[in-house]
Amino acid sequence: MATHLNGTTNDVTRNGQNLGQKTKVKSPISLALVVLRTSNYEAMAQFWHTFLGTDISFKDHQLAFLRFDAEHHRIAIINVPGTGLKEQASAGLEHIAFTFETLGDLTESYLQRKALGMIPCWCTNHGLTTSIYYRDPDGNRVETQVDNFDTVEEANAFMTSTLFKENTIGTDFDPEDLIKRLKAG
Repeated sequence: MATHLNGTTNDVTRNGQNLGQKTKVKSPISLALVVLRTSNYEAMAQFWHTFLGTDISFKDHQLAFLRFDAEHHRIAIINVPGTGLKEQASAGLEHIAFTFETLGDLTESYLQRKALGMIPCWCTNHGLTTSIYYRDPDGNRVETQVDNFDTVEEANAFMTSTLFKENTIGTDFDPEDLIKRLKAG
């Protein structure tokens, strides 16, 4: 049987034959990269390069490979002329999230982006994370976040709490007020 997100199960079958297995697919070791297609190639490549402070592994008229860690590239931008902007009411990827080590790092990156004219579209404390969201030139949302718990076990416990169930989205905040409170101690 395979278990679905809604808690129901069904028998694992192949070619109509019940295999009688309780199988879980092997998980990957990491998320390798995110690829974005655009007809706004130069603006998108520049935005993501600046937004994440990346190195450019490769760039020509069609592809840009960007990296910010030991991986050869984490973000790829593909030039596809005629591609339309993301429609907010359409199905698809909601956002891409990037984690910072500390709340200080998150707020420092906010100030750096603000100085470059990159203004957040939403700031919220999700309970699990403190998050600042932006939009790229094509309208894709990108989240910058810091974990609010020291361990995965603490985060998992929070997700089963009444507090989380009562407010799974979070509480909005003003990043400037957060910075003032951090400076005040």
